[in-house]
Amino acid sequence: MGESHALRTYHGKRDFGRTGEPRGGDREASGDAKSRGDGKGGGQAPRFVVQIHDASTMHFDFRLQVGDVLKSWSVPKGPSLDPGDKRLAVPTEDHPLEYEDFEGVITEGQYGAGTVIVWDHGTYEPLSHDRHKRPVPFDRALEDGHVTFRLDGDKLHGTFALTRFRQGGADGKGESWLLVKKDEGRARNGDRGTPDPRRARSALSGHTLHQVAAGAERSTG
Repeated sequence: MGESHALRTYHGKRDFGRTGEPRGGDREASGDAKSRGDGKGGGQAPRFVVQIHDASTMHFDFRLQVGDVLKSWSVPKGPSLDPGDKRLAVPTEDHPLEYEDFEGVITEGQYGAGTVIVWDHGTYEPLSHDRHKRPVPFDRALEDGHVTFRLDGDKLHGTFALTRFRQGGADGKGESWLLVKKDEGRARNGDRGTPDPRRARSALSGHTLHQVAAGAERSTG
């Protein structure tokens, strides 16, 4: 499936004359090294990003690069390094690879209006295997409803699993997953849980949601 087809829903929800979100395609055209990870074990390691999104409801957006798009889930409580935390993850539309670097304010009246910061980003290693311990391509494992992967970010490290526990309808609505940290016996007390999103700082700028929103207001005032 080509990028333009995969991003049809993403494009259909946005007016790029009014939102600063990336349209997509620039990274592929420029040959950016980040675009060469494919989530299938070839080329550069695939990317991941976790964004905090202060929209109609505060939530975290968890995105994994698979091929030439970011597969995305809305995680209301955010990812946790505590293996005892089972985080609800609701699939959303595929996003372009450039979205990894998006931070700012989505204007009022636009889909997802509100402030976005990049809380964490980095690379991941696909780890999915079948019952015979043979590697399974990441995109196929996603279709089957269970993937495991090792994150190497600024804040998140270690092995996680995403598991679908509720199938959606023909339009995908109603589908639900769980995001869980694997118990690897190395967790430190300071690493557990998820920070207060209003106090959390961007991995890109070091700014909080409030600071990014205030900066955007000054620049347009």
